[in-house]
Amino acid sequence: MSAENGNISIVNEPGGVTTISFYHPAQNSLPSGLLKQLADAILNAGNDLQTNVVVLKSGGDRTFCAGASFDELLKIKDKEAGALFFEGFSNVISACRKCPKIVIARVQGKAVGGGVGLAAAADYCLASEAASIKLSELTIGIGPFVIAPAVIRKMGLSAFSQLTIKATDFQTAQWTKQNGLYNEVYEDLPSLDAAVSELAQRLASYNPEALSSLKHILWEGTADWDDLLKQRAAISGELVLSAFTQQALHSFFKDKAR
Repeated sequence: MSAENGNISIVNEPGGVTTISFYHPAQNSLPSGLLKQLADAILNAGNDLQTNVVVLKSGGDRTFCAGASFDELLKIKDKEAGALFFEGFSNVISACRKCPKIVIARVQGKAVGGGVGLAAAADYCLASEAASIKLSELTIGIGPFVIAPAVIRKMGLSAFSQLTIKATDFQTAQWTKQNGLYNEVYEDLPSLDAAVSELAQRLASYNPEALSSLKHILWEGTADWDDLLKQRAAISGELVLSAFTQQALHSFFKDKAR
């Protein structure tokens, strides 16, 4: 897949660290094809006996992930297609949950919507000071229903409520750390990258069986998420067909074209 259409890259580093990177020129917003590739890459790394730790990152130095592809959202014409589209992010969250390896997220810039869900699906998250977050779904008539279980699991209901209701506001990286989504925040990208590398290499040197057991404990109580996330995707898939959301999406593209 060309850079114009986005891509997924996988690097197997010495010592058992597998780095999975995603990129799309539209602020790393992810269409369905890339989401499927990303989920598959995470699951494959989990099954790779040479992989002990997975690092999840995105290309560029500005936006970590701007969420779903608005181009695809506008093309949805029935609730079945809508549900399938929103299952894209739920499948990546499920892949992180089911992967028996520890997943470290490197968040170098802003995370919006589904991008917040990706960060929440990681087991440990390191970010830069520029990595503010926002859940803007209510502004276009839908909600962050698919990613809600992952975000609430990390941040709690109060922080999730603030993010969802203050849908036009970015919250800072320090606020995000204080509320549990980010574990560490760094001043600049070199410091962030050094910390990610050091942590990944150190974890990869630990007993793989211990790491796998830890992973199981970290995700206790989520056995019903396959059904739960599918149900949430169906809610979003129906709402995206509403007159409110269709008008909001068309207005967004009109403003973008000016």
